[in-house]
Amino acid sequence: MVEGDPSYIDYEAFLDPDFSPSSFANTLVTSTNNATDTPLDLSTPLSRVLFDLQEIDTHIHALTTRSALSLLSHTQSQTAAADNILKESGTQIASVTQGYERLQKEVVQKWEAADKARVAAENSLETVRLARAVARCLTLGRQLESQVSEITGRGPTPSSGPDGATSPSPGKDGFRALERAAYTILNLREMFSATTQGEEGYGLDRVKAIRTLRGEFVIPAENMVKSRAQQTISRFSLSSNSASTNSQSSMPSGYKQARDARARLATAAITLYLLSPLPKGASTAADYKPELLLSTLQGFMHTAIMTSVNALARALTQLPIMNQTLADTSARCQDIVALESILKNIRPPPHPLLASTATSDEPAPESQTAASNKYNLLQPLLQALDTSSLPSYYWRSIASSLAPRVQDIVNRGGVSSRTLRSNRDRLRVEIKECVLRASQVSATSLLAEKGRPGTDTVVVGNWEREAAVMVSSIVGSLGR
Repeated sequence: MVEGDPSYIDYEAFLDPDFSPSSFANTLVTSTNNATDTPLDLSTPLSRVLFDLQEIDTHIHALTTRSALSLLSHTQSQTAAADNILKESGTQIASVTQGYERLQKEVVQKWEAADKARVAAENSLETVRLARAVARCLTLGRQLESQVSEITGRGPTPSSGPDGATSPSPGKDGFRALERAAYTILNLREMFSATTQGEEGYGLDRVKAIRTLRGEFVIPAENMVKSRAQQTISRFSLSSNSASTNSQSSMPSGYKQARDARARLATAAITLYLLSPLPKGASTAADYKPELLLSTLQGFMHTAIMTSVNALARALTQLPIMNQTLADTSARCQDIVALESILKNIRPPPHPLLASTATSDEPAPESQTAASNKYNLLQPLLQALDTSSLPSYYWRSIASSLAPRVQDIVNRGGVSSRTLRSNRDRLRVEIKECVLRASQVSATSLLAEKGRPGTDTVVVGNWEREAAVMVSSIVGSLGR
């Protein structure tokens, strides 16, 4: 409505943001009726509402009729402006669309093609890497097969080499291939254990040929190499007197045989050192403990000790065989002396799966160099046995095991007990001579590895205390 036109309608109330239709209707009904009337008269407020609506409609019609030209003119100008904006927007949209199409053609499509090429190149590279790893595994497998044939004595004869060159006679010198086979097995083990993408052996477990190679050849070959090395240590002997106790091993009788026996033991020890399982968390040689080597050497010591204990216990009840039993016991100790000498002169070999404790670029301090020179394969065994000498451990272990057996013989009484009591002075002398005789090792066995023969005997250490311990364990229970 035009400003200044009279109107009884309260437009301000209707335009109030807080206007409530229900409150307005309630006010209208209560103003046209008494609160006590029943029923209420709703026709009057309804007529008023309809009249107000008609009045508002009349005002709207009058207002639009009076301002029709100005409204049409304003609408026309707004429509023209909208058309102009739409036209300009269409031009800009077309330009943007054209630019996007050109960008897609020149960049996006080329990028998609390049990305496909990248994926193909990466797949090709992975395939090449896997193929190279497979080829290297097969090469190492072939190399291990040749080494196993050399160890088992099933290799080619010396005159049947493919290049005409002669090869070592199989079987006799097959032990020399044990260490080479151990390194080959470690290389295969390193490739099989790769779990990080980018490492040389990653993904080999997906290749059936490699799974077959590992399960049907590498693992049995590794077990065979371990078994041969363990047998070499368990059958080690440099004393001809121990032939009666070790019939399966050939007794060395001379400089060459002693040298070969030492070489066999050294090779077997290095092989077991390399093939011992890596403990979790061990990344350097200082943290590495060759459990397989230690268990084999401890088994050798235990066998020698228990064999001597059982033989001496039997000889105590049959004194006529005591001299031969003491000779055999002394011979086993001489083998242990030779074992200690060999292990003492073997430095731990470099392990392919372990990092060195010192770098090659920086010289190590003199103290570290001296300590590393003293470290050998004997030290872990001495630490495992908690002793400072293998012969001392041998005699003291025999003494501790014999004491209760002698006491048992004495407690049972009878002929054996009386015989022992009557010959205790003789036993005292013979046992002491047995221990001291064990310290007189043949120079051949000690000098074989140094490249020169020896015919005399060499006294190793002072074993008076061990002799006293042995005498006390046997004669001490017999009384005076």
